Amino acid sequence: MRKTTASLFISLDGVVEAPDQWHFPYFNDEMGAAVDASFATADTLLLGRKTYDSFAGAWPVREAEGGEDAGFAKKLGDARKIVASRQDLTFTWRNSERLKGELADAVTALKREPGGDIALSGSVSVVRQLLAHRLLDELHLLVHPIAVRKGMRLFDEADTTIPLRLISSATFRTGVLHLVYALAEPTGDATYDDAKVHLPRDDQ
Repeated sequence: MRKTTASLFISLDGVVEAPDQWHFPYFNDEMGAAVDASFATADTLLLGRKTYDSFAGAWPVREAEGGEDAGFAKKLGDARKIVASRQDLTFTWRNSERLKGELADAVTALKREPGGDIALSGSVSVVRQLLAHRLLDELHLLVHPIAVRKGMRLFDEADTTIPLRLISSATFRTGVLHLVYALAEPTGDATYDDAKVHLPRDDQ
């Protein structure tokens, strides 16, 4: 079954909105390698409409200009791009299509198709839904050492928790943390009485 991975730039206080306003001072070769690696095994991009519009307005131009980022732009252009939107869309970027049907059912069907990984970049509303339906295999967070203090957070308020398991972590020279999580099983109930046995004792 194909793997779904989501990559997000996120501030220390959980903001994922408008990273172009606070993210670039922290971008270095380590982060560039991490971003490139997040797409390395993917041949399909799953995007929300706003993220798709942003990408489609920038990456085809960068590919055509042939600059330093043209290779990465071509990689995005060559990938199959599926847009989660309830609106009818007109596409100008090659290999683009609209997701058909309800998100959870459609992504479940996509995961069963042959092919490489399915990658998400940004697209917070889509990431939230995949987490809620336990359809996201890996969550890659590039945690920036800055409190943005305004804007959309990754996790919205809800009555249920989303347990996660840390797969790997790395610290970049800029202080950015690259954290990779997978979904975990529910942690179960515990109280302070369960936790206090792990506190240091005077006789230790």
